[in-house]
Amino acid sequence: MKQWFTAQTHIRSEIKAAFHLKRQGFETYIPQYLKLRRHARKRDMVKSPLFPRYIFIAFDIHREHWRSINSTIGISQIICHGDKPAVLADKLINEIRAREDEKGNVSINKIIPFSPGQAVQIIKGALVDQMGIFECSSGEERVKILLNLLGRPMKVEIPLESISAPT
Repeated sequence: MKQWFTAQTHIRSEIKAAFHLKRQGFETYIPQYLKLRRHARKRDMVKSPLFPRYIFIAFDIHREHWRSINSTIGISQIICHGDKPAVLADKLINEIRAREDEKGNVSINKIIPFSPGQAVQIIKGALVDQMGIFECSSGEERVKILLNLLGRPMKVEIPLESISAPT
């Protein structure tokens, strides 16, 4: 019976390791998510491993030659308890897969505790103690709020942890 196990890969070698493991007949899974990349004044979304340096591998420990995994290109070591690979619960893999969208990306959005139009207070940064209106989430852990600055409403993008419900 196939079970899921975890292997540690070399740095940025998850895809390479999966390719070589598949050539050997192993089933692999690398959960990925969309990550905001900022470089040279550009911002774009790129696929990135949810668990950098780790890959999940399914095999039957009693029927397959699993020790060959440790010498596979891209693999550093299979995670073991004693002399046997550590079994991962199928439930864990199923829960991760259940969070994938139609393109196979795992959704990792934080739950935003505010709704559009709700009053918020800035608790950190240069605008501390200012009151505003929550508008929306604007990416990885950032939100847009509407502030009354210089006598007119202005949209401001700040980190999520910088706001709270008014006290």
